Amino acid sequence: MKESTGIGKQYIVVTGAAGFIGSCLTGYLNQQGYRDLILVDAFGDPKKDPNLDGKEYAFRVEREEFPDWLEENKPAISFVFHIGARTDTTEFDYSIHEHLNVDYSKKIWAYCVAHGIGLVYASSAATYGAGEKGYDDRHGLEKELKPLNPYGVSKNEFDKWALQQESAPPFWAGLKFFNVYGPSEYHKARMASVIFHSFNQIRKDGVVKLFRSHRPDYKDGQQLRDFVYVKDVIKVCYWLMEHRPSSGLYNLGTGKARSFEDLVRATYAGLDMPANIQYIDMPEDIRDKYQYFTEANMQKLRSAGYTDAFYSLEEGVGDYVRNYLAKGKYY
Repeated sequence: MKESTGIGKQYIVVTGAAGFIGSCLTGYLNQQGYRDLILVDAFGDPKKDPNLDGKEYAFRVEREEFPDWLEENKPAISFVFHIGARTDTTEFDYSIHEHLNVDYSKKIWAYCVAHGIGLVYASSAATYGAGEKGYDDRHGLEKELKPLNPYGVSKNEFDKWALQQESAPPFWAGLKFFNVYGPSEYHKARMASVIFHSFNQIRKDGVVKLFRSHRPDYKDGQQLRDFVYVKDVIKVCYWLMEHRPSSGLYNLGTGKARSFEDLVRATYAGLDMPANIQYIDMPEDIRDKYQYFTEANMQKLRSAGYTDAFYSLEEGVGDYVRNYLAKGKYY
């Protein structure tokens, strides 16, 4: 993709643009007619390069250079999607999460405040910890939450900070992404979705291995998550930019928890194969940090006016498997 030159238009910024959700959002913005995009990421990973193949944009800026680049170039920006983050839940060095997910996000926020720019940023359902306080995106609950890992802590710290600010962007939304899956996550390795890993296990061995339950109240394979298709996630991001309802935190899931067994059966169905599931012990390093149930309360987003239906698990997984994974395609 050849970058354009010269500043003078209204631009949309997408951080994390070479990653999973960010690259899909970039493609969706292109589909809606937006080409004047400023893409921000750490672009050094060649595994992420195919995520941006065919995408159209104006500028590509390295993540750590972006604050200085803004001061030097002074582009006219109409909106910022701050999707970039350190998302590895098995990275226990909090300083890494603090730098990228808290301090860097504060810089993005400050720029949006200073220039009157709307902002959507990626929070996470990891903020809810084990779910002992439920999965309600009402303001005030963030002070009571106990995330299970440094990633979740960093996301919750920024949510708390954002809600305390007297100076805010003219519109802002922190989206608590639940279990997002879909095309263009090939580069994510261990952190890719269970669908991605299941597909590869089926292709290799014909069998999918799922974690056993290590709690007596959950049977093997019946751990429950709110799985949301990335195509719904990017539609909601775009809708928020277009409609700008009340600012604040918003859950972004489907509102319906489903089991990992359901997920794997849907993956097999996408390949027109009968399910074959084996259970293995969960690694000890994540066993006490594992969420057994997540389900987004979606009432706030619905009350804000978002009315589109979400993909069901079977619809989303079927589309992902048949039209992307089976063909090696990207969004």
